[in-house]
Amino acid sequence: MTPANARLILLGVACFAVSAGVLLWRTDPLRPGADAAGPSANKGGALRSSTPASGRADAATDSDAYARLLARLAAPEGARGARANEAVVTFKDAAALERFLAAAAAAGLEVRARIDGLLTVRVAARSAADLARGLLPFQNEWSEAGPNPYVFTPQPPPAEARAAQRHLAFGNRTLEFLGITGDHGGWGRGVTIAIIDSGVAPDATFAPGRVRSLDLGLGVQAADGHGTAVAALAAGESADAPGVAPAASILSIRVTDTEGLGDTFTVAQAIVAATDAGARVLNLSLGAYQDHPTLSRAVGYALERGAVVVASAGNDQAGVLTWPAADPRVISVGSIDALEQQVTFSNSGETLSVTAPGYGVKTAWLENQRVSFSGTSASAPLVAGAIAAVMSQNPGVGAAGAWEILAAHTNEAGAPGADARYGQGILNVGWAMARTDPTRVDTAVASHHFNEAAGRLEVVVQNRSNLGVAGLQLAVQTAAGTSTNTLRWLGPGATSIVTVPINPSALRSGEVQVFRSELINPAGVADVAPANNRKTSSLQTAP
Repeated sequence: MTPANARLILLGVACFAVSAGVLLWRTDPLRPGADAAGPSANKGGALRSSTPASGRADAATDSDAYARLLARLAAPEGARGARANEAVVTFKDAAALERFLAAAAAAGLEVRARIDGLLTVRVAARSAADLARGLLPFQNEWSEAGPNPYVFTPQPPPAEARAAQRHLAFGNRTLEFLGITGDHGGWGRGVTIAIIDSGVAPDATFAPGRVRSLDLGLGVQAADGHGTAVAALAAGESADAPGVAPAASILSIRVTDTEGLGDTFTVAQAIVAATDAGARVLNLSLGAYQDHPTLSRAVGYALERGAVVVASAGNDQAGVLTWPAADPRVISVGSIDALEQQVTFSNSGETLSVTAPGYGVKTAWLENQRVSFSGTSASAPLVAGAIAAVMSQNPGVGAAGAWEILAAHTNEAGAPGADARYGQGILNVGWAMARTDPTRVDTAVASHHFNEAAGRLEVVVQNRSNLGVAGLQLAVQTAAGTSTNTLRWLGPGATSIVTVPINPSALRSGEVQVFRSELINPAGVADVAPANNRKTSSLQTAP
């Protein structure tokens, strides 16, 4: 055993929870070196037009271009990789799109859907050959053309090596953990949250008239309970399935069919449609391991119009985020348990924005059921609801501004500062909402972090108050005894690190080392959350 195998475990009771996975989609990238002499490959495998915009090309004399287009649109990996005999095509300008729409039927093409805001259409033909023949004469009109990838569970990337941990479920204590106490029934009023998912079913946690649906051709009836669970965490109002913003309006857009499949075009279409319908907070508890140009443009469309996109990081214990969460413009959300540990399944990444409860969270399901829901799918809507809540309580603050407020008032977690496992920290709605209260005091032991390189434990203390605190005392108990450290001054929002030596011989032998810390406020200081002034953890080498 070596210190490299050391693991830090927060002590708690392990709880069983129902696991719910995220919806994912896959695209099939071009083989390395393919089409080296032809049009350049774009993200997600779309083919870019490389000819000048000077009239239609002659398909009969452009056999090389036809062959390249046919090979790409045929989706070599088969029907499960992309919708058969379909393409997603983006045009250079509105006039080019209109010319194509006017001539598509005569070219043997069926226009199944369109996103005018992105100048993009979803087209189909009887065969891949007919599709290529129909599209090629318009190659001077379009800027990109490629397959329409399915939304489904792809082969995940290799899992990161992580020590096994005991996780503690949240149950129905999620809002309390987020610092939401008292009456918050008005939070979210006037804000619409779009739930782009499997559909939202009627439930007692949604008052009549609060949920409306947009039909993109898949209907509005919920395909499963996933979308309902997500919506309830964002904006539920009943005591047994509460959400962060219970007065927010919910816009449900179903993007999966009866078999649980969807496609990239439909997800992008939903983002644009939600934005055009007035939603300023868009939640996508779904993801993929490859970007697609149409999806990227849809995200940009939403952001340019004042919306924010919140997406789940992924549930594959991977060191990369799924798309659209991997897009740095998107608010990406990972999962923690009730002990403030990153949940083992939660993906990590350098662009991770924040973490939120995502293990054993009680929420709604189909037919008014209540379930224990786990996954980054649960974490994302809590952030979406928090953004809506901040907007509703701060007139004039837009969605991006609301997110900035929340990001500036997160709980420190893991290694000091932003990191790949926790992002900017753990969501703390109570602190963000009470940030202007000059009397509020909340000091905390934020984390116990094992600094492997330095061979020491770092006890991170955070002042989540709106005023500075002088004379804090931190007591740290180890097998060697108890040490007391005085923090002479800790400004509002500031952190301080107290280092504790690790017994190297105990680490090498696999002996468990237990660390207990307690933060003591000065006399007369009333802490609004005294429970977070204590933390216990154990450290040992992995077997």
